[in-house]
Amino acid sequence: MALKYRTIGITARSAMEEKENALLQVIHVLEQAGAKVLLDRERCETQSTKKAAYYNSQRELDALIVLGGDGTILRAIRERTNMTMPLITINRGTLGFLAEMSMEETTLLLPKFLKGYGKLEERTLLAITVKRGKKTVVTGNVLNEAVIAQGAISRLIDLHTTVNGDPLTTFHADGVILATPTGSTAYSLAAGGPVVHPTLPATIVTPINPHSFTQKPIVLPSEQEIEITILTKENKFGDISVSMTLDGQTYVTLKKSDVVHATVAKETVKFLRRPEETYFGTLRTKLKWGERLEVGVE
Repeated sequence: MALKYRTIGITARSAMEEKENALLQVIHVLEQAGAKVLLDRERCETQSTKKAAYYNSQRELDALIVLGGDGTILRAIRERTNMTMPLITINRGTLGFLAEMSMEETTLLLPKFLKGYGKLEERTLLAITVKRGKKTVVTGNVLNEAVIAQGAISRLIDLHTTVNGDPLTTFHADGVILATPTGSTAYSLAAGGPVVHPTLPATIVTPINPHSFTQKPIVLPSEQEIEITILTKENKFGDISVSMTLDGQTYVTLKKSDVVHATVAKETVKFLRRPEETYFGTLRTKLKWGERLEVGVE
């Protein structure tokens, strides 16, 4: 059978244990299946791959294999220049919630994926913009979440939040998480937010330790625009600071009156997944759902 995906790129976690062996294994499986393999020179050049071929542009690729954990996948998404190529994710991290397969499954699954066995699953991104007056301070897309939070000293901050221009509330809290359905199982879940199936068009607003018990997480239609205005100002002690992180990897300091805009991004991320449903299996495996508690009887 002819290959649907012929030119495959590989990027990897920079500080991955036994990276050389893992790369050689994946390269061998791909070449045995008849694919052309191009590596990310910055992160995949090892003693054994120095003579390998490297891609100069992601536009050369039909698909990109991401070898690592969730952080590596988020980094690969942030650095994409080819928005149409799907990602094939192989877990070499700890939790690996976003990863599709383990190293042990590559021999069986990768050749099938190259022939069109997998299904394309699109995940929405949140487009985040920070305005300081008329100036745009930062823009970026997130697959998981944007987190607005106070600094190291425990002081609550005030975040005035509107949806499509209508006031929602002013959160008096440690911060607020703006999460995608994909990110609903990340920081938002730890802060008490709901689990939302990743294919649903939604945005989750989750306050972090709100002062009011009535301020709860809310799930909004993804096309609605959320605006959060920073009301907290510095005091004479200089011990109040507000910052925002995008997918845990991009950091920006926020000031009083800064406005954070969040809406669904025009582009999506495409993952190549196995045809059968694996999301609920992932919840059971990664979140330990369904495990019986063994109670000892004396």
